[in-house]
Amino acid sequence: MLFFAFAISGAGGITAAKGQTTDEIIQKHIIAIGGADNWKKINSIKKNCVRNSRGVEIPVTITVLQGKGYKTENTVNGMTGYTIITDKAGWNYNPRGGQKADVIPEDAVKQAQDRLDIQGPLIDYKTKGNKVINLGKDDVEGTECYKLKVTLPSGKEETIFIDASSYYLVRTVEKIKANGKEQVQTATYGDYEKLPEGIIYPMSMDGAGSMTIKSIEINKPVDEQIFKPEEPHSSR
Repeated sequence: MLFFAFAISGAGGITAAKGQTTDEIIQKHIIAIGGADNWKKINSIKKNCVRNSRGVEIPVTITVLQGKGYKTENTVNGMTGYTIITDKAGWNYNPRGGQKADVIPEDAVKQAQDRLDIQGPLIDYKTKGNKVINLGKDDVEGTECYKLKVTLPSGKEETIFIDASSYYLVRTVEKIKANGKEQVQTATYGDYEKLPEGIIYPMSMDGAGSMTIKSIEINKPVDEQIFKPEEPHSSR
């Protein structure tokens, strides 16, 4: 999920733009997306999506088991690759690159731990050890947004833009350090829908290509075996 008039670190006790503290902005955002109680009831989520990359539609499945595992699968020309992140390790598998999944470096796994948090970085952010600085307001393609900078315990930084009217997440800009290099990833969210579980969820995202969620399953049983790399098939 996605925030200078004055620098604020975690406490939210200094008044920001238009008299709202950081914690007030965060609380209104959480209420707008369905409330912390509803989000805390979610233990697993599976999204069946389609990503449009240069005019080519690619089926994508994303499965998250809270605090335990994240897996994204991409199918191209009948071949499926995947990325797995757990609380301890991670793997990338490219079906064109061979039969065995590549181990993701330890520092990259550490930077990706937020993928295991279905709730996002703002719900119970102090308990999670996240630090938030209020950067005032900014314009995102004509939408006035609150701009919050979140620093995770891993050191990963994420700037979150929240619509100043609806309090929905509009955009995230992530800074990731891996192998001594810094990468910036930007994603813009839209098409919010209220799900039967009471949460409000963005059904579209634009980043490295656009992605649309076609269906979403909440709290369905997840076999934890999917968060282990598949054994290569032996050929005879």
